Amino acid sequence: MTRSFDGVLLDNAHVDSALVDSALVDSALVDSALSDSALFDAARPVLGDDAVDACLRRLHAPLRIALAGTLKAGKSTLLNALIGHSVAPTDATECTRVVTTYRRAPAPVAEAVHDGGRRTPIRWPPDGTGKALHSLEVGLPAPLLERYTLVDTPGTSSNSRAVSARTLAYLDPDDGVCEADAVVYLLRSLHDSDLALLRRVQAQVGRGGPLGVVGVLSRADEDGPTPAELRDDPRLDGLPRDFLPVSGLLALRGRTLRQDEFTALAALARRPVAELDAALVSPGRFLAATGHDGLLDAWGMHGIAEAVALVRGGATTAPALAAALIRRSGLEGLTRILEARIGERAAALRMRAALRELRGRLAGRATRLVAGIDRALADDHALVELRTLGALPGLTTLPVPTRIALDRVLGGAGTRPTVRLGLPAGVSGREMHAAAVRAAMHWRRRLDDPLLDPRARRALRAAVRSCEGVAAGAAVRTRAS
Repeated sequence: MTRSFDGVLLDNAHVDSALVDSALVDSALVDSALSDSALFDAARPVLGDDAVDACLRRLHAPLRIALAGTLKAGKSTLLNALIGHSVAPTDATECTRVVTTYRRAPAPVAEAVHDGGRRTPIRWPPDGTGKALHSLEVGLPAPLLERYTLVDTPGTSSNSRAVSARTLAYLDPDDGVCEADAVVYLLRSLHDSDLALLRRVQAQVGRGGPLGVVGVLSRADEDGPTPAELRDDPRLDGLPRDFLPVSGLLALRGRTLRQDEFTALAALARRPVAELDAALVSPGRFLAATGHDGLLDAWGMHGIAEAVALVRGGATTAPALAAALIRRSGLEGLTRILEARIGERAAALRMRAALRELRGRLAGRATRLVAGIDRALADDHALVELRTLGALPGLTTLPVPTRIALDRVLGGAGTRPTVRLGLPAGVSGREMHAAAVRAAMHWRRRLDDPLLDPRARRALRAAVRSCEGVAAGAAVRTRAS
């Protein structure tokens, strides 16, 4: 078997047909898994079994998603919404002062990681201001943490230079690449500090760090740029341009809504519209008119107004309001993107993480083995797809419809072959093969354009290879049937 398509549609009878419907299927990925296994075996005489087994444990670990942005972008609120509990401290002032990792645990537990690696158990929430404190690790019994480990980073425009430096040391370390598999970047409005941080994260993507940046417009309800304005902003050339509007506050309130909160909101909704509108002009007027200081602290003026509007619109029970808040928040769209781009490639990304750790342990020792790991990392098409998807918004030399089509065929909406090709579920293997061949020929013809710049040419080549992989898998399924 070959690890490269080299422009030829493969016909591999040894690919397991059960894999066809789960993710990108091609013989290169199957062969890659065998070669990766051999790399770990070859490292055992150099590192010893314990060190290699520690690397292999990454194959069963959740993927890491880092939340980044400038000060008060809403990272901790969104993290709480994703987890479904108010675990990360939030306030009007700066709360997150060290990089904090949230992982799956059978019961709540927290540890402080000190400079030098020493760990000590701590109470939650911690102070997090000690000068010798490197980071925090929190374990929680939350379902999402079975799939993803979430990393909350301090805002990079912090009043404390040391606090901002902790985030930069995690996202753009001087001695290597960022450990995160993907970055969710939260944006309130586009400032120079956002552009600087986005450039550093995007540079990490190119150096083998995170495999993509998912943009979130975290305060879309406030005065600031719209998603359409960001898409056309020339300052984002070469950077992520698609920012999904998500209100972490509405999502969190929906996921943690209590019956007493709903009762108070329903009572507000029964007040005359003009009377309540007058009260919602300012926090002072609202408190004077209602006395709901607890509600105001937890929901804010915007959250109360949104919830009241939803109750008046038909969300007349606590479960109905909770569901409506989550829908309005945009959280479901964010989780769908994370699942389509990251979750469906979990096996390939875990192998990548294990190989990266193996390479780090071998640095300066077994040069030929390190070179083999580098070749394996460079040749994994699932990773090529993710890097290409991350670069698509900056490929302004390609028309918007072309970029949309490339996003689909590269697996931006999901890795199932039918999704990539825009086919209905249940098509036969023969029909899928024919569609994939047509798509591969289409993208190959686009490569004939002599005016293509190198970045666009790489994206089109990736699309050709993705279509060829689907065609190879469809051929296997046709023979198996």
